[in-house]
Amino acid sequence: MIIHSIVPHEHIFPSNQEDFSNQTECMWNDIPLLVEQVGHKCRVIRIMSSDPSDYLRSEIQPGSQIYINELHFS
Repeated sequence: MIIHSIVPHEHIFPSNQEDFSNQTECMWNDIPLLVEQVGHKCRVIRIMSSDPSDYLRSEIQPGSQIYINELHFS
């Protein structure tokens, strides 16, 4: 099997499931995000929106931190 993708090999075939166990999907101002909890904040891992303008928002760029009380978990 050959996979042609820009996604790194480690993301397609994760070596350890524990690396992804603390990642959670949530909503921030109706924008779906994948976040990782760090203390009383969450670090943005990925923006999972179909709206291109959401990717231009500096508040939710991957690596930025958002307070937990600003997020809506499902």
